[in-house]
Amino acid sequence: MSDQTWAGADFSSGSPEAGVYLCRACERRGDCRLGLGREELQADGSVETTLLCTAEHEGGPGVAHGGWTAAMFDEVTGHVPLLNGQLSVTGTMRVTYVKPVPIERALHARAWVTGKDQKRWYVQGELTLASTGAVLGRAEAVMVLRDEAHFERHRSWLAEQDGLTGTATDDAR
Repeated sequence: MSDQTWAGADFSSGSPEAGVYLCRACERRGDCRLGLGREELQADGSVETTLLCTAEHEGGPGVAHGGWTAAMFDEVTGHVPLLNGQLSVTGTMRVTYVKPVPIERALHARAWVTGKDQKRWYVQGELTLASTGAVLGRAEAVMVLRDEAHFERHRSWLAEQDGLTGTATDDAR
């Protein structure tokens, strides 16, 4: 999704091809690198998804790297405001690793709003083993609300930083 399409975008449908809202990098691939499958916005505003951690993200023998778990929670908790029509970015996130996450096993994730204020949504998430419902991890995130000009402001700020260091933006690509 280009930066210009944030305004007025229909976030409730996700990425039609994948059934999940994809970040820019995954959009180029056509699927979620983190293994998120079809996600569904629930009537209460929560988001549920099925997912799979592949061997590509194996940390210890037969288990997911903790970084995969944190990244997955960043996506799932971030999709709560997004699929409810609100652009946000992660302000803070705390992950609790309850059990090692097995690779190549069906998983289920759910995230929901626990509070809101004028500038933030407070979101919690839970990852479970799909076959038994055993809890594998939990997350608490503060999602900071942004408008569609957020990424343009960031590009302008970064260009200022490049001017201070003499680094050209195109040189980094």
